[in-house]
Amino acid sequence: MQKLLGIEPKVRQLQQNATQAEVNRLSVRMELQADCFAGVWGHSMQQQGVLETGDLEEALNAAQAIGDDRLQQQSQGRVVPDSFTHGTSQQRYSWFKRGFDSGDPAQCNTFGKSI
Repeated sequence: MQKLLGIEPKVRQLQQNATQAEVNRLSVRMELQADCFAGVWGHSMQQQGVLETGDLEEALNAAQAIGDDRLQQQSQGRVVPDSFTHGTSQQRYSWFKRGFDSGDPAQCNTFGKSI
């Protein structure tokens, strides 16, 4: 979706001349936006009656399980926020839930809001 909307190419362009820390921050914003868009899709599926009991909880648990902070803590025993490329567990959970609760892609502007 981000490629179709022109977001991904713009982010990649901004990353070309950026510091590694800024490259990572832009990556986090784009990944959190993708989480939010996934939530919007989930909202649509719920409205169509496609989701089963427990599907939302599974999605939220998955979002939390793959946060950079959690993965780093598990693999390295420490957390290095400047190296994040996908966001924290809480950020991923929150942005997915924002998309799911609203069903509105306009609520997924991670570039215009504090994350």
